[in-house]
Amino acid sequence: MSDLFSATATSTDYDASHIEVLEGLEPVRRRPGMYIGGVDERALHHLASEVLDNAMDEAVAGHATRIEIGLEADGSLTITDNGRGIPVDPHPKYPDKSALEVIMTMLHSGGKFSGKAYATSGGLHGVGISVVNALSSRLVVEVARGRELFRQSFSRGHKTSELEALGAVQSRRGTSVAFLPDTEIFGPDARFKPARLCRLARSKAYLFRGVEIRWKCDPALIHDDTPASAVFQFPGGLADHLREQLGDRDLVSPELFAGRVDLPDSQGAVEWAVAWPLYGEGSGSYYCNTIPTPDGGTHEAGLRAALTKGIKGFAALVNQKKATDVQAEDVLTGAEVMLSLFIRDPQFQSQTKDRLTSPEAARLVESAIRDHFDHWLSDAQDRGRALLGFVLERMDERLRRRAELATKRKTATNKRNLRLPGKLTDCASDDAAGTELFIVEGDSAGGSAKQARDRKTQAVLPIRGKILNVASANSAKIGANTEIADLIQALGCGTRDRYNPEALRYERIVIMADADVDGAHITTLLMTFFFQEMPGLVKDGHLFVAQPPLYRLAQGGTIAYARDDAHKAELEATLFKGRGKVEVGRFKGLGEMAASQLKETTMDPAKRTLLRVTLPTDYDARADVKDLVERLMGRNPEHRFAFIQASAEAVDAEAIDA
Repeated sequence: MSDLFSATATSTDYDASHIEVLEGLEPVRRRPGMYIGGVDERALHHLASEVLDNAMDEAVAGHATRIEIGLEADGSLTITDNGRGIPVDPHPKYPDKSALEVIMTMLHSGGKFSGKAYATSGGLHGVGISVVNALSSRLVVEVARGRELFRQSFSRGHKTSELEALGAVQSRRGTSVAFLPDTEIFGPDARFKPARLCRLARSKAYLFRGVEIRWKCDPALIHDDTPASAVFQFPGGLADHLREQLGDRDLVSPELFAGRVDLPDSQGAVEWAVAWPLYGEGSGSYYCNTIPTPDGGTHEAGLRAALTKGIKGFAALVNQKKATDVQAEDVLTGAEVMLSLFIRDPQFQSQTKDRLTSPEAARLVESAIRDHFDHWLSDAQDRGRALLGFVLERMDERLRRRAELATKRKTATNKRNLRLPGKLTDCASDDAAGTELFIVEGDSAGGSAKQARDRKTQAVLPIRGKILNVASANSAKIGANTEIADLIQALGCGTRDRYNPEALRYERIVIMADADVDGAHITTLLMTFFFQEMPGLVKDGHLFVAQPPLYRLAQGGTIAYARDDAHKAELEATLFKGRGKVEVGRFKGLGEMAASQLKETTMDPAKRTLLRVTLPTDYDARADVKDLVERLMGRNPEHRFAFIQASAEAVDAEAIDA
């Protein structure tokens, strides 16, 4: 009998010579998405943000007062500040290189790790400017330092010239970075958008009142109302911007609650501006060290706590006992909020810095704002009473809606009052709070999910195969689709302009598909449905994607589950390393998993991992998402083909599941 493993044992098609070591900035060019989130338009403009953030750090540190941003006719962008200038003397660790060259060509090099050069900064990991260099076909740095001008050129992460001393300068200091994004990375049609850059410049100006930002763009590149030149400076900081944003809207109090406080022990500063319009949905803008944090975080929590406690304290002062039931949402729903925090060594949820997680931020912000809010309320009691009355109205409305929703839930399973899909296995809870609806593919997976669920809070709705792609179908076809009709019926909240968030029967909607390509396709179709038909549900953070495992690994009594091949390799190299043979099983689908396995890995809130699907808070960013969905899921296949062509270079061929 022949050895079944003889071919594997003698194989020489994979040995040490196949192990590739990427050096310098080559990892950035191979996998740009790891550093800037992709190669699309948003990622392209992230390069501008990285360079501008460095200039802003100089301004925040008190060394720069002016930043100039210029977009040239050839598509190159120049950002100049009048700060200290990047050091050009030889680096102690690399004596044959200047500090400028080290910063531009080596990852994780910079002056912001120790806090000695910058007390608070947006650049934290020494990656930004070197990534810009790696992804630019041409980059030129000029440094005016010590009344002398220096210049050095780079291309695609490598220097193309030595550091040159250009002679003495009398009236110039700081750093100038001019770069042209590499079309090999971003595609031949990649261009900076003047409107987007102008908005970026403006937003940075009001985030730090001590800086003047000058914007200039070649007029030939402008095709809308974006100015060819402008000067942005907001001496009043966030308050100036919020007043401009509010326009002539009617407010509960015409005077904004705004201020700025330096934190104790030179820990940083916090600035805020809050208004309560009589009408409208309101919005929140949160920043840390001038970096936008659209998902909020601990600094937002500190603001919410300060405002809520302040309102309750004022209510006690005026003997309004009803305010004991006030919650943060009553105070902030409909409010226009802007908050900017400067602290040392901030911690973010991810490299994209969408959410601040620094635990001390909540305490610092709350203690800084609370006293000022108390004084703002009590200093003019008419103002305080007006806001308190407004908040109590919001509280009464919230409690009324909650009572109505509870009544609806209690009668939801009564077919005389509400017809629910026959395939839906509903939960027992009468309150939407804490409940979950799992959308699963097929009866087999649905059966396992029904056994694994928590009957009190978890409901299961099986669907048959891949649902209709709503982005390429007309309304008549959507309305006639049984799977979509069942889904809309189970949720109970209506679609599009008839969407009612208070009628939503579950707090979380969880898409639970197989951990393979087909499962990803089903997930994409369902996300497209929610984006188009129920955008409010997504915006409010009710939509989630489950993360079922793809592999089961066992070795003796040790069992672990892996999400994908990379996670499997990680477990084999750590948890199971050097302990004998590891038995690996691959789940073909959720239906193959035992109910106990599905519960342990995917449905148990104590052990599972869920991905929240959200929409950007910024209108322009939401428009970008809508355009992407239309291109990828719409009726025109040419758009998909163009996207695939443009993005092909960013795909790892070995990672494709053929």
